Amino acid sequence: MSTTEKDESSKKRVFLVDDHPLVREWLTNLINQQSDLIVCGEAEDAPQALQSIERLKPDVIVADITLASGSGIELVKDVKRLAPASAIVILSMHDETLYAERALRAGARGYVMKRETTKKIITAIRHVLEGKLYVTDEFKASIAEKHLEGGMRGTPLEQLSDRELEVFRMMGQGFETRKIAESLCISIKTVQVYCARIKEKLGIANATELLREAVRWWESGGKA
Repeated sequence: MSTTEKDESSKKRVFLVDDHPLVREWLTNLINQQSDLIVCGEAEDAPQALQSIERLKPDVIVADITLASGSGIELVKDVKRLAPASAIVILSMHDETLYAERALRAGARGYVMKRETTKKIITAIRHVLEGKLYVTDEFKASIAEKHLEGGMRGTPLEQLSDRELEVFRMMGQGFETRKIAESLCISIKTVQVYCARIKEKLGIANATELLREAVRWWESGGKA
């Protein structure tokens, strides 16, 4: 084994999941510049990612929540079954007040907003590799405040299940029922059931009002 091969074998292996090639290229360049990390593979959607992760068993996975096919939250759950030793960091554009707790409950060990500095992304990767959690101080404070207030139920959106929130988000982005079903690998009837549950939880009367509210929420930044 050459010196270069020995050096690479000692590095922690990172697998990337993001449906934007430029993001994957940026992350690959950033991570491969580190003396202790190396990108061992990448995927643009959940099915492709799971196939490679099961084979490669990377040390850490950096994944977006929003994928072209499949859900990032569901991906986290699947990874914990297929490769439980792999730590997961979610790197997302979505507001952490609504998504970070869901990601951590699913099995992720870190949550970083894409607007954060590159230094924080590397810090998050190293934190989870050491067995630690990585979230912002603001998120920690919000969780502490929620518990101090007696475990309040939060906003109506926080009452949606992970799947219901995914359906709501995709409606806000303009996806039709059939496309939502295809992307999440579920039936059209199941999407309709989720829509009915969302209407009930949000107190929405009909499909037109549901679509209007989903679009309004997404255009406002997708916050809780």
